[in-house]
Amino acid sequence: MPKSEVKTSLLDNMIGVGDSVLLEPLTEDTFLENLKNRFDHSEIYTYIGSVVISVNPYRHLPVYTPEKVEEYRNRNFYELSPHIYALADEAYRSLRDQDKDQCILITGESGAGKTEASKLVMSYVAAVCGKGAEVNQVKEQLLQSNPVLEAFGNAKTMRNDNSSRFGKYMDIEFDFKGDPLGGVISNYLLEKSRVVKQPRGERNFHIFYQLLSGGSEDLLKQLKLEREFNQYNYLGLDSAKVNGVDDAANFRTVKNAMQIVGFMDDEVELVLEVVAAVLKLGNIEFKPESRVNGLDESRIQDKNELKEICELLGQDQAVLERAFSFRTVEAKQEKVSTTLNVAQAYYARDALAKNLYNRLFTWLVNRINESIKAQSKVRKKVMGVLDIYGFEIFENNSFEQFIINYCNEKLQQIFIELTLKEEQEEYIKEGIEWTHIEYFNNAIICELIENNTNGILAMLDEECLRPGTVTDETFLEKLNQVCAVHERFESRMSKSSRFLNDTTLPHNCFRIQHYAGKVMYHVEGFVDKNNDLLYRDLSQAMWKTNHVLVKSLFPEGNPAKMSLKRPPTAGSQFKASVATLMKNLQTKNPNYIRCIKPNDQKAPHIFAEALVRHQVRYLGLMENVRVRRAGYAFKQPYESCLERYKMLCSQTWPHWRQGSRDGVKVLLTELQIPPEEFSYGRSKIFIRNPRTLFELEDLRKRRLEDLATLIQKIYRGWKCRTNFLLMKKSQIIISAWTKRHFQRKKYLQLKSVTLIIQSYIRGWKARKLLRELKHQKRCEESATTIAAYWRGFQVRREYRKFFRANAGKKIYEFTIQRIMQKYFLEMKKKLPSMSPTEKTWPPRPYFFLDDTHTELKRIFHLWRCKKYRDQFTEQKKAIFEEKLEASELFKDKKALYTNSVQQPFQGDYLEISKNPKYQKLNGAVEEKIVLADVVNKINRANGKVAPRIFLLTQSNFILADQKSGQIKSTIPVMDITSVSVSKQTDGLFAVHLKEGSTAAAKGDFLFTSDRLIEIITKLYRTIFFKTNQKINVEINNE
Repeated sequence: MPKSEVKTSLLDNMIGVGDSVLLEPLTEDTFLENLKNRFDHSEIYTYIGSVVISVNPYRHLPVYTPEKVEEYRNRNFYELSPHIYALADEAYRSLRDQDKDQCILITGESGAGKTEASKLVMSYVAAVCGKGAEVNQVKEQLLQSNPVLEAFGNAKTMRNDNSSRFGKYMDIEFDFKGDPLGGVISNYLLEKSRVVKQPRGERNFHIFYQLLSGGSEDLLKQLKLEREFNQYNYLGLDSAKVNGVDDAANFRTVKNAMQIVGFMDDEVELVLEVVAAVLKLGNIEFKPESRVNGLDESRIQDKNELKEICELLGQDQAVLERAFSFRTVEAKQEKVSTTLNVAQAYYARDALAKNLYNRLFTWLVNRINESIKAQSKVRKKVMGVLDIYGFEIFENNSFEQFIINYCNEKLQQIFIELTLKEEQEEYIKEGIEWTHIEYFNNAIICELIENNTNGILAMLDEECLRPGTVTDETFLEKLNQVCAVHERFESRMSKSSRFLNDTTLPHNCFRIQHYAGKVMYHVEGFVDKNNDLLYRDLSQAMWKTNHVLVKSLFPEGNPAKMSLKRPPTAGSQFKASVATLMKNLQTKNPNYIRCIKPNDQKAPHIFAEALVRHQVRYLGLMENVRVRRAGYAFKQPYESCLERYKMLCSQTWPHWRQGSRDGVKVLLTELQIPPEEFSYGRSKIFIRNPRTLFELEDLRKRRLEDLATLIQKIYRGWKCRTNFLLMKKSQIIISAWTKRHFQRKKYLQLKSVTLIIQSYIRGWKARKLLRELKHQKRCEESATTIAAYWRGFQVRREYRKFFRANAGKKIYEFTIQRIMQKYFLEMKKKLPSMSPTEKTWPPRPYFFLDDTHTELKRIFHLWRCKKYRDQFTEQKKAIFEEKLEASELFKDKKALYTNSVQQPFQGDYLEISKNPKYQKLNGAVEEKIVLADVVNKINRANGKVAPRIFLLTQSNFILADQKSGQIKSTIPVMDITSVSVSKQTDGLFAVHLKEGSTAAAKGDFLFTSDRLIEIITKLYRTIFFKTNQKINVEINNE
């Protein structure tokens, strides 16, 4: 089935009229009624030809799912119900397949959903274009640039919680396959006055609230900020919190988006420092002071805020303080420095804040462009998306509204021109005669504003550059002189007498009749806002900072590059930007999205007819419909037209074998449609009146009902025939299966009888053979048995005479062997434990085994002792050897020995090598320490006791002071002859030295110690290992 028949077209099952060009009758009321009808049924999109009207629903609708993306992918624009995806797909396919650069122009007033519409277009293009790691990275960077720009360029207003306060135009670049390569973003006229002052009920830019809400405590401390909004003068407090907006979560989203786009961590930190500095600038307050000469000057009240700003920006506090108090004017070679009064100081502070934030925003756009720009040098296809402020009419309209409305005038002008141009090109392409269409040309309004000699912007620049006293009133007087006779300009001082009695027009205002209606502008602030003046002292102060980013934002502050030339005004800059934008748009194929705000309450399901009517008028939607309908209301390719209406003609239904154009001619001729109602193009049929199209649709609807009846009739007949044939086939199959069943049953009975007979015959044969085999086997066994008995009888008769002589000896040996075998098996079960101290042993069973039993006990004891010794490590063996030596020396001789048996010998009790107290003593001892302990040395002369460190090494024993660790005596072990102890439990022992030795000059040593057994044992073993001689250990009570 063809694709066009799978899905309903624009004309099928439509709520209201999907394309307003087909609206009949066409009036403003029917146009609004159609929009409202569709809006009430959640149909927020309506066409005007190829223009999409989008009504903001103020709620989430399930029409942006991945399934919807696939539904509109590669489909004809009019094939499905109106949707923004249809326009995005048409633009993308034209760019990819026809190599035509595209631009999508999104217009509408604040709160109408322009920003969301641009996101939907970009997300759709990202979804349908190519895949791959590099392509996905480019798409992600393009999409993530939106949260960053929204945070720094959007704010909450009375009409919109996320209002774009700047114009954005993004060129998305594609390769020849339609895959994105990168993009370039241009920004227009950021509303920087919002930084220092916001209307009641509105907020400053989102980033300030996001930083204070979502920044960590460490980050806020680093930026010298406090979390409360009421601490900052630049933040409006009456609407600081917005329902449904999580500033903290949005701050995390912005930081993540900056990382994806390509911002480095230090760059993010620099940006946040500038944001914090702008926020703190609003807290600087000034107080007046009078000088001796009578001039007023100002001073900063609290310098703490200034100090923190200078610390953030790396600025000398004195330099910035002077820039807020003085202004230097240079003229040729002269410099004049004047003081600033309080009002001028506040103006300078606010001007610095606005310029700092505006330049930061421009830097962000340029930095994003560096990341998302296409790296390839190949030729690129371009799709531009323009999201720019709509026409604005407020109670108090100032310079910003004038500039914005000027931009909208230019967009309206290019919209009408390109729309007519598109219609004209299609008529020429199709060979249809072009009829001139009358429409309002707003070039006269654009000329009033932008004329280089007597336009309003030119007059404003001339007034700003004029020497002498320049005020907003002098500017208005100049306008009255130059523009008073213009038919679109009105003021109280106009030369035209018809305005002299107009009390609705104040003296300080002028009015312009825009294409969208009359707008009254208050001239207050026009001159200052156009000058956009920042004192040179502040520029130079910013350039002198150590902050890398701020220094780069103020290149004009560099004394080496200082110029006395006056910078261009804001109006001239914006005029040049708009001219560049218009030139860029005229080189591309346009696609339009007109956004409409249904109510001022930002609430769903409310359609304020008066508000929508106003927007329909100033967007020129009715004029757009009339332009579209001035030629032909509906056009369609011949193939689609024939496919849709061929059932209305017997010649074309159901199949037309010739060309589509011929088929449409036959169709329209048979339907007797007047020739003046349509024209034949080269590839399309053009229908002049929507009524003709609706008549065709009515005929088609009735014909489809007839065809449905016919299809039902044919289907029912087919179903009955199919059912009959199925029943017939089933009867044949059932009959065949029944016959088969009976034949098989008969066969199985015969087979069963045959098998029974066969089994009986085989059984009889088998039993007969078995009997024969058994008889043969019994005969063979009988012969073998008789032969065996006969041979046995002969052997016994011959052997009997030898057996009688050796029988007793053989029986004895056999008996003894069995007794020994039984003895060893029982001993295996009765063996004692493996402990060497176990003394039990099983009793002997027979007296003749007494020697064997004793020897076996000895061997088993030696074996288990060896097993026990094999478990010991070398260190443990040495300990047991020392314990054994102590046992030989003192067991049953010294009463103290019993207490020492359970105590292990540790040797180094003082941990000389680890104890920092004895570090010096450890350094003095070069040999391995065998024993280190504290003993009491007894003075033989007076009996006094002194604690001493007793160190025993492999060659010496050393006495040292316990407190200081100083060595008192060093005695070689070879000079020791004997050791004396008592038999009692005391710890007294005497060390006797060899006569004539150096150490013996002081006599023998007398000590007491609780570890006497271990000391004497280790001393005994050390002397033995050193001299291979045993010293005498005397144990007596004398």
